[in-house]
Formats: sequence, C-alpha cells, structure tokens
Amino acid sequence: MNETRSYPRHIRSDAGDIEFRLMSRADEAAVLAFAQKLPSHDLLFLPRNISQPKVLSAWINEIERGAITSLLAVKDGEVVGCGTVVRDPHSWSPHVGEIRMVVSLDVRGAGVGRALSQETFALALAAGLEKMSVQMTVDQQAAITLFEGLGFKAEALLRDHVRDVDGKTHDIVMLGHNVAQVRAQMEAYGLPGAVQH
Repeated sequence: MNETRSYPRHIRSDAGDIEFRLMSRADEAAVLAFAQKLPSHDLLFLPRNISQPKVLSAWINEIERGAITSLLAVKDGEVVGCGTVVRDPHSWSPHVGEIRMVVSLDVRGAGVGRALSQETFALALAAGLEKMSVQMTVDQQAAITLFEGLGFKAEALLRDHVRDVDGKTHDIVMLGHNVAQVRAQMEAYGLPGAVQH
C-alpha cells in the first residue's frame, strides 16, 4: 500500500472545522506562534525544542530534504496541532518511522488529537513503513491511550531521559507498532484491508 494521500483534508471536530495540510516554509511563523503557546511540558514530546526559531528553521530544511513529513491541523487560519513522521532511509532502519505529535491546549478533548494521530499514522502507512515508534513522558496518559488505541504497545521505558526547562528530569515511554506483523496477521485471518485507512 503506497498510495499518496492528498491534502488539504477537512474534518469536523467538537472544536469546529479543522483543515489538515502539509507543512511548508510558508507556515514557519504560524508554527512558531503555535509552539511558543504550548506548555513547556508538552514540548518534551519532541526531541527538539520547536519553540526556538533556529530549531524550527532546521526542521523546515529537513521537510524540504524529504526526511520529515509534517502535517498541520489548522483552525480558522491558526495552527492548532502538528503531526510528524520522521524516517532515515540511509540508516540501518529505513523501514522504521517515528511519529511526533503535539496539539494546542485550545482544542484538547475535542477529537483533534485523535484525528491528527490517525491521519499521521495513515501517512506513515502510505509511506510503506513497516514499524513505527512514538515517545512521550510517562505522565502524558491521554496521549499514551490515544496511540494504544491505534495498536501501539509500550516497548521501552527510558528513565530520566529528558530534562525540562527547569532542569527537572522525566522518564520517557516508547511505544511501538509493528505494522508489517499486524498486516500479516490480518491477511492470515482474511482481513487484508484492516490496517488501511
């Protein structure tokens, strides 16, 4: 399954109409404004602090290079969420992708995070990835539940793995999803379309 997903796409959520579109350099200012409004703890979802302009600029360079695909959730012209698939085709794990996702406080609990995680997951599937991982701090229970709902399972606990802006360390949980294995199991049970969106 390697069809290309087309954007923009629109969904109705409890927060209103949300547009999903691929991020480009034109979105730099809007994404920076979104990142700078996030609670600092939420930034620990991401390996780098995207509220820093130079980090954001490097991220956009990676998008243009093709190493990263980022999907924005936009409401009334404002970025309210971002889902990213990161892969390194030149590494020993070209079949593995990492999903990174963060959603604005304004739309939490309105189904935007769920829709964005599903859409980002579908994007990773369409890219032909066989295994996916996602990481978050252990107390981010809503996010863990969201990804478990997509079939991710806890694979590792990394103690004191990230240090926040106040110098406090946090444990990170890594969840994994073995798409290839799930797809093979589904096909064995005669359900070939079950992991497609």
